[in-house]
Amino acid sequence: MTAHDPTVLPAGLPAPVDDGAAAHLAGSHLPSVPLPATDGSTVDLAARPGRTVVYAFPRMGVPGEDPLVPEWDEIPGARGCTPESCGFRDHHGELAALGASVLGLSTQDTAYQQEAVERLRLPFPLLSDASLALTRAARLPTFVAAGRTLVKRLTLVVDDGRVSHVWYPVFPPDSHAAAVLSWLSARR
Repeated sequence: MTAHDPTVLPAGLPAPVDDGAAAHLAGSHLPSVPLPATDGSTVDLAARPGRTVVYAFPRMGVPGEDPLVPEWDEIPGARGCTPESCGFRDHHGELAALGASVLGLSTQDTAYQQEAVERLRLPFPLLSDASLALTRAARLPTFVAAGRTLVKRLTLVVDDGRVSHVWYPVFPPDSHAAAVLSWLSARR
């Protein structure tokens, strides 16, 4: 197996299907679960004021490292965390101008996420749910790869702790931030 480039989506990735695993989230109030962030803060999405776009992703890749499992690209919706994060980075100013803050969320630990924030120059923090506390409490959709429970890719618009919109499944991930921006712009 050769190392992959996590910034590029290969052609022919299988698209995820809506299995209904996120249907309960729209309109729900998020549970109060404080999570560590890569900026050193602790974030409780249930208590966070204003509008926040939270994009959840399985796991960020590192250039030159092989994927978690050899069949990573065959898992619908698994590949694309780095391009998705770069999309939110590139649209960050426009999202902020519409009154939305951005947070990424994965089950990777904060130290691992910190490397990605620095390498990709993300202007927003990533939240670590390595203990799966929020994932379980909010019943976020998950899958298991190499014995690890990972969050399936989804995006929430959270207004004062309440989920006002859900994108699930998200595909393709590299253009998703633009779709979120378009949705927010239309509801300005």
